[in-house]
Amino acid sequence: MDHYVEKERSGCALAGIMNERGTRFSGEAIIKSISVMRERSNGLGGGFAAYGIYPKYKEFYAFHLLYSNEKPKEKTEEYLDRNYLIQKDEPIPFRKVESIKQAPCLWRYFLKVKNEKFNEHFNEEDFVVKTVMEINTGIDGAFIFSSGKNMGIFKGVGFPEDIGTFYRLEDYEGYTWIAHGRFPTNSVAWWGGAHPFGLLDWSVVHNGEISSYGINRRFLLNHGYHCTLFTDTEVMAYLFDLLGRRHRLDFAVIAKILAAPFWDEVDRLEGDEYELAKALRITYSSALVNGPFSIIVGHSKGMVGLNDRLKLRPLIAGRKGDMLYISSEECGIREVCNSPDRIWAPKAGEPVIGRLID
Repeated sequence: MDHYVEKERSGCALAGIMNERGTRFSGEAIIKSISVMRERSNGLGGGFAAYGIYPKYKEFYAFHLLYSNEKPKEKTEEYLDRNYLIQKDEPIPFRKVESIKQAPCLWRYFLKVKNEKFNEHFNEEDFVVKTVMEINTGIDGAFIFSSGKNMGIFKGVGFPEDIGTFYRLEDYEGYTWIAHGRFPTNSVAWWGGAHPFGLLDWSVVHNGEISSYGINRRFLLNHGYHCTLFTDTEVMAYLFDLLGRRHRLDFAVIAKILAAPFWDEVDRLEGDEYELAKALRITYSSALVNGPFSIIVGHSKGMVGLNDRLKLRPLIAGRKGDMLYISSEECGIREVCNSPDRIWAPKAGEPVIGRLID
């Protein structure tokens, strides 16, 4: 018996493409970008998030759900009928792909929260978060994996290019796309566990392992977030929602919390910079994310790339005019942009921030 089993520690592929002026483009480019890094994944998970894809329903929340069978679908729709005005619901379009096996029932809903369900102290977005938590923890066999406006997450078990083909992403146009090819090392492969993870407009793809998952999870639980998807990446999506939406912190400040400098680095800072870094370390100590990671975060207003504070996972960025590219490898950028204006490797803890120009 071979007692030494080599473990792949640098797998998973990330890719992100954004047009900062909001010009929409099809999903073909992001599929090309992620597929050139195929060897970084192993067919146990692939997925995409896209922004600007539902302009006809841009005022409605677009819920993407997976169901194990008809019974949880009936229970979920009873819940939605009680709390939402449903404008439209339908199966998420797909085509058969030979390598994609045993797909669950995939359904999407365009809906609005009923007026009586929120108030000045508990707003509409808070109610949507409550819905996601209640359905994902309370209805066995039903999972909401996308819940933002004018955006959608598409994911499953397979190589990412096959998942993109399965969901017919060439039929959609968005101004920001992010993608993930999964190489799971510590968690099971299932459709809900593939990346991206999302909540409201946030979506996150991740390469690495979060050794602070336990304390991050308990911190989020104190703020009403329940981790249910059996993988550490889920905490990233909820941390961005808590810090970005509820605490209204800028992406640059969020980066200083998640990939906070070491105390000896803080001590070498001066003036306001020292006071801010010290305050963030103390106030948000339980939101510090430890362990090797690189992430790309999508949002309706932008896209962010970030490494851990030691840069233990790869991340490359590039720009060409209004386009921002982020990838695990340079080939993921050059596959879709062969002459970028600039291409660089961000430092540890240094965010790459793309902002949508109004």
